Amino acid sequence: MILKEVYDRFAKKTPVCVMVRATIENVLAADRLDAIFDEHAEQQYAGDLMFSTVADIMGLVVCQIQPSVNAAYIDRKDEIGVTVKSVYDKLKGIEAPVSRGLVRDTASRMQAIIEEMGGLPEAPLAGFRTKIVDGNHLRRTDRRISELRELNAAPLPGHALVVFDPQYRLVVDVLPCEDGHAQERSLLPELLKTVEQKDLWIADRNFCTVAFLFGIASAGGKFIIRQHGNLPYALKGRRKRVGETETGVVYEQTMEVSDEGGNIRFFRRITMVLHEPTRDGDTEIHIVSDLPKRVDAVRIAELYRDRWQIETAFQEIAENLEGEIKALGYPKAALFGFCMALVTYNLLSVVRAAVHAAHGEEAARCLSTYYIAHEVANTHFGMSVVLDAEFWQAKYAKLTPKQMARELIRLARNIQLSKYKKAAWKPRKKQKKKMNKQKRNHVSTARVLEASRQNG
Repeated sequence: MILKEVYDRFAKKTPVCVMVRATIENVLAADRLDAIFDEHAEQQYAGDLMFSTVADIMGLVVCQIQPSVNAAYIDRKDEIGVTVKSVYDKLKGIEAPVSRGLVRDTASRMQAIIEEMGGLPEAPLAGFRTKIVDGNHLRRTDRRISELRELNAAPLPGHALVVFDPQYRLVVDVLPCEDGHAQERSLLPELLKTVEQKDLWIADRNFCTVAFLFGIASAGGKFIIRQHGNLPYALKGRRKRVGETETGVVYEQTMEVSDEGGNIRFFRRITMVLHEPTRDGDTEIHIVSDLPKRVDAVRIAELYRDRWQIETAFQEIAENLEGEIKALGYPKAALFGFCMALVTYNLLSVVRAAVHAAHGEEAARCLSTYYIAHEVANTHFGMSVVLDAEFWQAKYAKLTPKQMARELIRLARNIQLSKYKKAAWKPRKKQKKKMNKQKRNHVSTARVLEASRQNG
């Protein structure tokens, strides 16, 4: 009875924190995390330190509840039962398929919960599932690894291709790569394996290759991708003006593209003649698409502009979560930390969806990720002291997506929306660029470590 009264007080005063903790217990329950590890691990084995324990430790750091992996370990040392070295050894061995499986599996369950809530925003384009893809290079790490200490270069622990569903506001897939110098295009063959019929892929020009365009079309998907300068093509017919958007005049023309095998496909080339140049000085933007003619060129141009949503997601993760931990130099550990940040971002999207269902679309749009993350970090400790893991597990671990949706909407009705409202945006004054007096090169951590192993 006492626990129920305490829980009710938290649910009334800090419903956002309760919603996040409840979703964590439901989606990231220990048995589910360990099952993900068992399914995707290739060489690493569970041992005495379970994957779920390491994920819990990393989650505390990502949410800025703990300042470091070591601090999180010390706080839970007695229950973890192994040395801190074992924790770091486990982190540096977590393979990319495990990190990817974590994002995909949890996103699928969170999507099911959001669907049960109802009140989803309309799909960006009716009849298609939109997927925005972009690359994210992890920032440089500290040079704590012995092989890096003598190098006068910034070590890069890797990068990842991230797939974002704008309707659900969920990161639904990620392709981690340990080589910080590898090109994004090296991951496109693996990405093509995920293309399904009625997918609509939106991407920047780095993804504009013949193989990727043809691969999407062959799999029954569609695309809106900015044209790369190296794409081989021939224009057919006359360029026609078809309309205008807020940012420019829209033209359309047919383009012919052929691959190395002589296969030919015809695509639509949408050109936006901009009212103002881009930051790179471009006055025109060319977009390639294979959407049917019933989707007009102006709509295609507007859909391409919406790809900024994935960049906004990256920005929110970088500003409000600790997804790129400078102390984690080993590529596998750094990529796992980044993937945990993607999962945490998705958790906050579930909260946003519950607010949408309880208070409407405008209320959800005005939610500040900063204020939500800040309250979760500040309230977690006190809430965990009073309501231990067994309480949350008993209450939320076994709920179905439908039951979770109903519970989250109930909690969302207690939210005082004014506490989490975004500040009004104001354009910043242009500042003169400062010269960087300390320029230095970057080096791929994975390549340095591989060279060290080969030299014995």
